Amino acid sequence: MTQPWKTAITRVQPNEVRLRGYCIDDLMGQASFAQVVYLAIKGELPSPAVGRLIDAMLVSSIDHGVTPPSTEAARVAASTGAPLNAAIAAGVLSINKHHGGAIYDSMSILEELIRRSAESSLPLSSVAATLVAEFKAAKQKLAGFGHRVHTNDPRTARLLALADELGLAGQGVAAARAIEGVFAQAGKPLPINVDGALAALLIDLALPHELANAFFIMARVPGLVAQIHEEQTREKPMRRINPLDAEYDGPGERRV
Repeated sequence: MTQPWKTAITRVQPNEVRLRGYCIDDLMGQASFAQVVYLAIKGELPSPAVGRLIDAMLVSSIDHGVTPPSTEAARVAASTGAPLNAAIAAGVLSINKHHGGAIYDSMSILEELIRRSAESSLPLSSVAATLVAEFKAAKQKLAGFGHRVHTNDPRTARLLALADELGLAGQGVAAARAIEGVFAQAGKPLPINVDGALAALLIDLALPHELANAFFIMARVPGLVAQIHEEQTREKPMRRINPLDAEYDGPGERRV
């Protein structure tokens, strides 16, 4: 007799769909998409504060223009006449070690710093100085710090401020700030970028390390959809795409 395999995520019966025990139709209009993402992954609905922070994390990476590899890959695929799903897949498959993967790598660095601090009973700032020195000696980059465009990433500032405001900033945020402080004291600022901020918050929310890149993917897919649709409706097929030549012609500055 074949033994059934088990799943603890979703149960589907006639006229009923339950996610982690909750009826989907009860969640609709009562819980935000971000809260239900957390529910699907963690198995429980988050507090309103955690749901608000998860929502901000997803918004922070929804799009970053036409220059990221995932966007360029998606638009190139769309330009060939590929259907929407294939163009989205091209973009998602471009999210890897060097694009989006910095969140995973940054989590590893921050977790190592937290572990060393706990084991040595030394403050994060002292251990951070040693860790940064080790990376410099090995000529390795510190994932989650510095940005090719921003010297003060506005997304980082908002995410960390919100985490402070909601009382959710913990050891992850403290570790990221400790590393940032080492560079500031040396007179060579290397600010936390949005990947580093996301890594710190994923640690503080106790979300799985192995799903770090998933948060970038979930955030970026709507942006890819918009980019693909624009490519298919505004541009000629099979064009040569140089993202550095793009000129913004959307709405002027607006405020929420």
